[in-house]
Amino acid sequence: MEYMSSLQNGLDELKPSLFELLSEQQLAALLPPSLRYILAVSTHRYPRYLLPILNSFDEVYALVMLLVERHFLKTYGGSFTENFYQLKRARVLRTKSGEIPRAQLGASDSVREAVKLRNADVWRNLAVLVGLPYLKRKLDESYDIHAAHANILGPGYNRDRDGLRPGATIKERLMFYYKWFLRKVYPSVNAAYYFSLLVFNMAYLFDGTKYHSPFLWLVRTRIRRLGDADYKAIELATQPSKVGPARPGEGGSLFSPRNMARSVYPRLLSSLRILLPTSIFALKFLEWWHASDFARQLSRRAAENIELPPPVLPGLLPAARRAALAKQKAAVDNKRPSSSSDEKSKRIDPPISSTTLLPILTVPYPTPETSHLCPICSESITTATASPTGFVYCYTCIHRWVEGTHDRQVAFMEGSAGFRQDDGEEEEEEEGWEKEEGSREGRWESGKGRDAVTGRRILGGTEGLRRVVV
Repeated sequence: MEYMSSLQNGLDELKPSLFELLSEQQLAALLPPSLRYILAVSTHRYPRYLLPILNSFDEVYALVMLLVERHFLKTYGGSFTENFYQLKRARVLRTKSGEIPRAQLGASDSVREAVKLRNADVWRNLAVLVGLPYLKRKLDESYDIHAAHANILGPGYNRDRDGLRPGATIKERLMFYYKWFLRKVYPSVNAAYYFSLLVFNMAYLFDGTKYHSPFLWLVRTRIRRLGDADYKAIELATQPSKVGPARPGEGGSLFSPRNMARSVYPRLLSSLRILLPTSIFALKFLEWWHASDFARQLSRRAAENIELPPPVLPGLLPAARRAALAKQKAAVDNKRPSSSSDEKSKRIDPPISSTTLLPILTVPYPTPETSHLCPICSESITTATASPTGFVYCYTCIHRWVEGTHDRQVAFMEGSAGFRQDDGEEEEEEEGWEKEEGSREGRWESGKGRDAVTGRRILGGTEGLRRVVV
């Protein structure tokens, strides 16, 4: 990897550039939302097991990263993402300017042991790597929940709850002061946080400081590149250790605590070094696949010769049966008028409501010849809108039908003589509908809140309708 050495001091070849550090920070910031998204998608398939983890994602992620980062800090000298960029964390020696260039050139192994992180340094860096991002995520989430809307709507929002009620509990008092901190103090703290990062980044860019972050300055740790001595030490540390003879009373199983701690656990965490670049390549490939026209062309070519049949719902006659009845009716109408008994044998009874046990007003089932027309108004579909049953209507027709205010519904329920169906016959001659005088209130359902063709109830009313993008 090229490190743009022309921009760095020639005497300090192990100092990384600011661009490397910013790239590593961006990669580390992408891990939590990516894992949360993958977990959210997987939860739809296994909600019983994954939903509790998703609800406590921040805590679970912090715990897992605590184990992973501790392993990488103790084995490789850097965090998980820093090791991907061949970087490490080193203590700043209490010498003049903290630099020992001659010793670095002559005794690199001794210098590495001198700047190596001790146990106390590892825990301080874990607080910066895991504890600080966790606290920042929780504060940002709480601010979005409790304070963001109050700042947008102004001081007049929720003014009835500005004070504590008399006799408030300790929990209520803590919550009150916590919300006050989020509204009044946290925006300034957040601005100071990002401003301090900017100041240290600019100072690091112009060699004004050895720390690119104020938090690394607090723990007296800086980021360095891996040298030859570091690679040799890492190679020795990552060699598989030979498991000695089992202790008295301890079995030789691979799943014993001793073998797990000495062989399985380090190898499992070290395998993340290979998993990270592989997952990045897979995510970038999927991003390109969904954003390019190549995938759309393939899907369009695959769907060109596919003719989707109309939705098949229980309670409706099959398409072949409906076509046979239509042909039989047309043949009878052309030859002679059929008797009343023949007509009744061909009629399709309207659907019956399961709650009121009343027949439901519906419109005729669309045929292949009329599939381009709206089943309600029998005209060309304008602003195509689909109901949950799969049938497509004009937006105004199905919206008014679900609300129960369509002209056909009103005319039918009032018993108007001018009410006609799509076949042009009067309503008293419609299939399955007998002539009724006066209003049909209490004897029929107008189809309000239901699909116009099937008579099935639409959950959510008009909110269950979806516009069709052609």
